[in-house]
Amino acid sequence: MMSSLGQPQSVLLLGGSSEIGLAIVDRYLAAGALRVVLAGRPSDRLTAAAERLATAGATVEVLPFDATELRSHGELVTRAFAGGDIDVAVLAFGVLGDQATAERELALAMEVVQTNYAAAVSVGLLVSQAMRAQGHGALVVLSSVAGERPRRSNFLYGSTKAGLDAFATGLGDSLLGSGVHVLVVRPGFVRGRMTEHLEPAPLSTTPEAVAVAVLAALRSQKQTVWVPGSLRFVMSALRHLPRPLFRRLPL
Repeated sequence: MMSSLGQPQSVLLLGGSSEIGLAIVDRYLAAGALRVVLAGRPSDRLTAAAERLATAGATVEVLPFDATELRSHGELVTRAFAGGDIDVAVLAFGVLGDQATAERELALAMEVVQTNYAAAVSVGLLVSQAMRAQGHGALVVLSSVAGERPRRSNFLYGSTKAGLDAFATGLGDSLLGSGVHVLVVRPGFVRGRMTEHLEPAPLSTTPEAVAVAVLAALRSQKQTVWVPGSLRFVMSALRHLPRPLFRRLPL
């Protein structure tokens, strides 16, 4: 249960080695004791994250989680909540994919769709149901400005984020009055492991900046947060730009 100061006692990170997700956990851990459930594919990064958090004072549980294995999601969520209530769950897994390759190879394209959208819907519904049963909780869904108006250079990734954003927004509306809150996070280009091979876009941000914005948005019970905030106005302009003009942009 959240403390009177808005401090959670437990956090479930779906995508246990996510840089943004771990930055959120770090912020909460710095404020007090925390039970952390890291759910992700076994890897050296996941192990290192668990060890670092434990050293910092967290009680850490690591659960194997493959987003593409939809049939395993029910068991995962049951195990995550078996140790007690989950105050905050962060849905932070996803793949960027390579647009040019995905257009040629259907299997790769479908992996992006399965991971970024189908898996997120599956585990998002299960977590929200578990939180509704306990009577409280916050689900943080990492969307992207890429879903606001998919660009030709990454329309596959953008389309999955558009679907995820619509799902999370509707889910939040459906949970009004249940004690469960959904926060949709729309960051711009985040400088980190997933994008290290790309040239940073204008108004780019960092995992730490996203984490600061997420904690502030949860405290104020916002439904949506843009990071940085100025992107809200930039994307509003792009979203309403006539299509013939939008197509001329070097996007």
